[in-house]
Amino acid sequence: MLASMVLPWEQHTYRNPHGRGIRRPVFGTHIPQYRTSAGYFDDQVLSQVTRLKRAWPELFTRVECAVEDVPPSDPLAWEEFRVKLSQSFPAEHGVPARIALYRRPIESRARDRIDLQLLIRMEIVRQLASLYGMNPENIDPNWQG
Repeated sequence: MLASMVLPWEQHTYRNPHGRGIRRPVFGTHIPQYRTSAGYFDDQVLSQVTRLKRAWPELFTRVECAVEDVPPSDPLAWEEFRVKLSQSFPAEHGVPARIALYRRPIESRARDRIDLQLLIRMEIVRQLASLYGMNPENIDPNWQG
């Protein structure tokens, strides 16, 4: 789950166990040069989930969100071949429902950071709506599908 994940810029790194060289980053850990694209993506997913959780807390009581780099490469025989941006998995056998966002396909479609935020929000809303059998506009009135 994203909430319990330690982000790369929050970890203490000790690269040099023999006492030669630097033992910490040269620049500050909260400036943009230190953030990776994966770290930025995780931050955006977390902020969108937090925003939606404030608006719809009952929808997120039994749903977990995860980020994967790419979708599985072997589609089933009856699935059409297209790159997925996200996927939802219904709850079963005590495992909560899950939403998986695929970072690389979403990043490749985004033109800039604002577009990336909108794509992430749209995918989370789309998958929540499919899990609960709702219309996406009922979850997020600004949804643009």
